[in-house]
Amino acid sequence: MKVIVDMYITLFPVILAGIFNMIFVKLPVLNVLKYPIDNNKTLKDGKRIFGDNKTWKGFLGMVVFAAISTVIWGVICSLNKAIYQNNLSYSYHKNIFTFNIILGLALGLAYALCELPNSFFKRRVGIEPGKSINKKNGYVFIIIDQVDSLFGCAFVISLVSSMTLPYYLICVFLGGVTHYILNVLLYLLKLKKNI
Repeated sequence: MKVIVDMYITLFPVILAGIFNMIFVKLPVLNVLKYPIDNNKTLKDGKRIFGDNKTWKGFLGMVVFAAISTVIWGVICSLNKAIYQNNLSYSYHKNIFTFNIILGLALGLAYALCELPNSFFKRRVGIEPGKSINKKNGYVFIIIDQVDSLFGCAFVISLVSSMTLPYYLICVFLGGVTHYILNVLLYLLKLKKNI
């Protein structure tokens, strides 16, 4: 049970950042950044590198919102001893602005970067941007979609804490389940086109 509590407390800023970033991407602000990361380039197979859904707006938004969320969460942790003690980020580091901003930037960057390989492979097998499934590949990419970014975020946390490999894998699994539930909620709120 402690593993679950620690994971949610530690990665809560990433969860918040993901929600805020989804809303930000949908809002008609800074749309100059709503440009594909792959610059609309295709490979020799004639398929896009990442597709239309991987934009600079979403990428940079995730990094910025993760940094802001981590700083705010750091303030909340400093006001609540129980939350503070269960936040793995502060196992070996002080809860100070500088650490939190760097950690938040690293979490956001890891989240955004670790989504790109999944998008690359989905384009190779013919899955459209924003989708997770086609007739050939079944439901494999639905699972990958939920955990790809978590591998990066859990890795960042492992660099600042004493996370073991089993603990790391539990964080990825629990994070994937949480990611799926949030995707369903965002879909129901019409903030996402697909689950």
